[in-house]
Formats: sequence, structure tokens, C-alpha cells
Amino acid sequence: MSGERKVRLGVIGSGKGSNFVALAQACRDAKLPAEIAVVLSDVAESGILKHAVDFGLPARFIAPGPFRTKLDESAESNYVTALREARVDLVVLAGFMRILKGGFLAAFPRRVINIHPALLPAFPGLASWKQALDHGVKVTGCTVHWVDQGIDTGRIIAQQAVPVLDGDTAETLHERIQQAERVLYPQTIGELIRKGVVKVAVA
Repeated sequence: MSGERKVRLGVIGSGKGSNFVALAQACRDAKLPAEIAVVLSDVAESGILKHAVDFGLPARFIAPGPFRTKLDESAESNYVTALREARVDLVVLAGFMRILKGGFLAAFPRRVINIHPALLPAFPGLASWKQALDHGVKVTGCTVHWVDQGIDTGRIIAQQAVPVLDGDTAETLHERIQQAERVLYPQTIGELIRKGVVKVAVA
């Protein structure tokens, strides 16, 4: 990639930002051949925006509109505009708690990725670690997948298993899944870049 710019990531999240921190550290340490171009959140006081500032990265709150589970049309347009202005090659969801619809996905075809705290297709949706405990499974984990218009239904890219231990609570299991996520997400994005699946897409 000599003489070329790095793949530019646009990270979107709603929460504490632990996966973002793992990605930012991997980029900083050259373990991930990419750079984070912008960080966006639908929560003004989210941890992910505070972490982005700590890393010296562009960070913006963009109001999501009145709906609880999705962006309204105006907000969707604002997110797309912000990502395009940042010349983003890959949109990385890191704890973004809203479903993305067709207009957003059409703006970034096959360029939106997510990580989910379960071994999809098992336990899609919210609190999947609690679902795993309630069902009594012995193994759960995390999944990196392409994003489509469904809820955690996009094509699977990579997975990491996490055992469910005797005596696990929802909190202890979730923490171990998050530890696996923080390793799997940067590794998977790096592999996609190295294999040419994700590449510089915006001049």
C-alpha cells in the first residue's frame, strides 16, 4: 500500500465505546492497517465520543430524531453526509443501538459492518448474553457480520466462541464476551483489508 492512503473507518456507537477503544489502539499501534476518520454517536454524552476526544479524533453527536430504534430520514441523511465528508471507506458499528435502513445501506453498499455479542444466528437482538444464559447453552461468543436491513441477519464474517461457565451471571458472561469482541473486531477488519475485501473506496 506504499504511496496510498490507509483505509478510513467511520465508527458509530451509542454506548461506552470499549470496542472503539480496541480499534483506535490497534490503528495507533499499526496492528490494524487503517485510520479512524470520524466517530459519530446518537447519544450526546456517550462514552464513545469522550474516548474519541481522548484519542484526538473527530467526534460528533448527531441527533437521531424521535424514534427509539431507528434514525429518522433527516438524521439518516446527516449521518450519511458526515461519513461521506470524512471520506469513509468502511462504516464500523460499535454498540450502535439503532437499526439502519435501506437509504443508509444504499449509500455504503457492502461497506457497513457490526459486531454482535452472540454466535449468530443464535440470540439476535438485545441482551444476547442474557438470552444465552436463559437458554442454558454451554458456549456463546461474538460475531462480526455485514449489516443488512434485518436485526443481526447480515452475512457472517467471523466468530469467536466463549464458554459459559458454571456460576456465570449475565455480567460476568458479558464481560468475557466483550473481551473476545475487543480482539476479534480489529483482527477481522484487518483481514478484510489485507484480503482486499475492504479497500480505499473514496478518492
